Amino acid sequence: MEIKDIIKPENLVYGKSELLIDTIMHYCPGCTHGVVHKLIAEAIGEMGIQEKTIGIAPVGCSVFAYNYIDIDWQEAAHGRAPAVATGVVRLNPDKFVFTYQGDGDLASIGAAEIIHACNRGENMLVVFINNGIYGMTGGQMAPTTIENMVTSTTPCGRDSELNGYPLKMTDLVAQLPGTSYVTRQSAQTAAAVRKCKRALKKGIQNVLDKKGTSFVEVVSTCNSGWKMTPVQANKWMEENMFPYYPLGDLKDSEKGEPVSKN
Repeated sequence: MEIKDIIKPENLVYGKSELLIDTIMHYCPGCTHGVVHKLIAEAIGEMGIQEKTIGIAPVGCSVFAYNYIDIDWQEAAHGRAPAVATGVVRLNPDKFVFTYQGDGDLASIGAAEIIHACNRGENMLVVFINNGIYGMTGGQMAPTTIENMVTSTTPCGRDSELNGYPLKMTDLVAQLPGTSYVTRQSAQTAAAVRKCKRALKKGIQNVLDKKGTSFVEVVSTCNSGWKMTPVQANKWMEENMFPYYPLGDLKDSEKGEPVSKN
């Protein structure tokens, strides 16, 4: 007998989404990817669009998304998820299409792809995981690495005079006419998780309503790459990343022009 045979449905407080595949989680303990996977699965399931959803996952930690969410997936080359998604959207205009990308993928080799896809207003949702580092390949500096942040390639911290400034991709795409909803969220607390889920569902609904590109950034942790415990990583993110990447909506087509967060 299993616990589900004991607990009556009317007394069940929380249950795993049916879209989550029963597989062993391989992400590092404390990684934000697992939380966002859960939220995406729940949102798609609650909105009843599993059969019309196509996800695009590129290279990096994001590539493993297809191991966890039971929908149709298409893998893309490094940075090319928006280009692949563009083809999928145009061939299947009645489908819900989204990309799931990390900052090393989207903001580096894929910077041109995402800028032009958003500028064209391709009818898709972009989920952007920003942990400020290359998490899969050794913890190197990423375009989003904040100033003075230590990585394997900036052991003394990122120096803006040498390495340039951190790239605020979400602020950039908020200025483009093709984007309808642009927001920056996080998932380190229960309250933040609830807000992030609402943002994802809003982005999905905008795609279903054919409003153009919706863009949801999730400021995230990479405690293994940062060489911290999960608790330390969450605290460091709140104290150091949030001031540079402030949370909240940057653009909502129902509310008017882009909103500056600085």
